Amino acid sequence: MSTTIELPENDTSCTYCGERIFDHEPICIRDCTDDCGSPTYFCNYACLSSHIDEQGRTVGNACQWSPE
Repeated sequence: MSTTIELPENDTSCTYCGERIFDHEPICIRDCTDDCGSPTYFCNYACLSSHIDEQGRTVGNACQWSPE
C-alpha cells in the first residue's frame, strides 16, 4: 500500500480552531486503517489534543497498562 503526499493549500484551516495551519506548526493526521481517507489538518498539537479529547477518540482505543 502506498500513500501520495500532497502539501495542503496555503489557506488550509485547522480542523479544530479554524485558524490557518501555516501560521503555526501544522500537523497532518490520516487514518490508514481503512483506505487511508483524506488527511485532517491541525495547526498545532494543542488543537489536535483538544480535538481528541472532545471527540472521545481515546475511549476504547488505548492499550491497557498494568504496572505488574
